[in-house]
Amino acid sequence: MLLTSLLILGLLGASYSYFIYPCILVLLPKRQQKDTALVEPHSLPTLSFIITAFNEEKQIEAKLLNTLEVEYPADKLEILVASDGSTDKTNDIVQRYASQGVRLVHVEERKGKENAQKSAIQSAKGEILVFSDVSTKIEKQALHIIAKRFQDPQIGAISSEDRFISADGSVAGEGAYVKYEMWLRQLEGSVKSLVGLSGSFFSARKEICQDWDITVPSDFNTALNCYSKGFIAISEPELLGYYPNLKDETKEYQRKVRTVIRGIAALFSRLDVLNPSKFGLFAFQIFSHKLMRWVVPWFLLLTAISNLLLLNQGLIYQLLFLGQLAFYGAAMAGRLSAKARQNALVKIPYFFVQVNIAIAHATLQFMSGKRVTTWAPSKR
Repeated sequence: MLLTSLLILGLLGASYSYFIYPCILVLLPKRQQKDTALVEPHSLPTLSFIITAFNEEKQIEAKLLNTLEVEYPADKLEILVASDGSTDKTNDIVQRYASQGVRLVHVEERKGKENAQKSAIQSAKGEILVFSDVSTKIEKQALHIIAKRFQDPQIGAISSEDRFISADGSVAGEGAYVKYEMWLRQLEGSVKSLVGLSGSFFSARKEICQDWDITVPSDFNTALNCYSKGFIAISEPELLGYYPNLKDETKEYQRKVRTVIRGIAALFSRLDVLNPSKFGLFAFQIFSHKLMRWVVPWFLLLTAISNLLLLNQGLIYQLLFLGQLAFYGAAMAGRLSAKARQNALVKIPYFFVQVNIAIAHATLQFMSGKRVTTWAPSKR
C-alpha cells in the first residue's frame, strides 16, 4: 500500500506543473481585457530601448541595425546600450552609432546583467522601457504593438513570445517546448498575471522598474513588481522575439543549469511570494509554475523506483514500467543521434529529460552553495 501511494504521489507530482496546473488555469475565470487600438502618432508614449551587452563585438552592430530599422518616431525613442564591463570592441562599435541616437551606458565593474540594466534605467528618459538582448531580432512594428498594449492602464509589463530559429530557418529543436510555454503564459496572463517574462525581450512602465533588485533575474523581478504595484504582466502573441539556435548545442545544458540556479536563488530570496494571504492567486501561480516545476526530477525518480519495486504486483505496474522504459529510451536515442531528434516522438522526450536533468543538477549545485552572479550571454 505504501509503495502504491508513493507511485501515485510520484505520478501526480511529475505531471502537476505540466498538465494539472494548466487545466486548473483553463477552468478559472478570466479577467476582462480592454480592447486597444493603434495609437495615433501624436499620442505615442516615449520609449527607451535598452540593449544589454557583454563582449558582443561580433553581434552588436547587427543588433543596432535591426533596432534602428524598427518603425517608431525618432523624437519619441532613445536607444541605450548597457555594457556590462565589456572589454572587447563592443563599446567602440556602439559609439560609432551615437549620431543615430544610440547612447552607450558603460558600467565599469562587471556585476551582471541586472546591474547593467539598472544603470540604463537610471539614465533612461522614456515612459516605457523596452529590454532586449543582443541576440534577439525584432520586427519593424514591434514598438507600435508595445505602445498599443500599454493603452490598457492595468498592464504594467509585456512579454514577447519566443521563436527559436535554426541555421536553415526552421524552428529549432525545442520548438514544441517553447510553444507549450507560450501557451501557458497566455493562460496565466488571462487569469491573473505572468510569473516571469521572456528575459530576452520585454517591456515595462518605468515606474515598475524603480525597485530594481540586481540579485533577482529581471524577468521575475518585473513580474513581482507588477503585482506589488497593482499592475499585471501579460504575454503578447503579436510581439515576437527571434533567436538563432545556439551554435554549440552542448552549451544549452549549461545555460539551463545557470538559469535554474538563478531562479531558485531568486525565489528563496522572496519566499513571501508563496504566501497566499499576501499574494493571493499569484502565489498559487508561482508555486505551480516555478516551485513544482523544479521538483519534477525528484518525482520522476520516485515514480521509477516505486514502480520498479511493484513490478511483481500486477500487469498495470509492468505496463507502466514499460512505458517509462520506452520514454527514456526515446530520450537516449535523441541524445545519441541528431537525426533521431528530428522525430517528434524522440525530440519531445529528449528535451523533457534534458531539462529535468539540468534542473536536478542545478538544485544540487544550489544546495552545495553554488550561485550565479555574473552573466555571459550564450553565443548564437
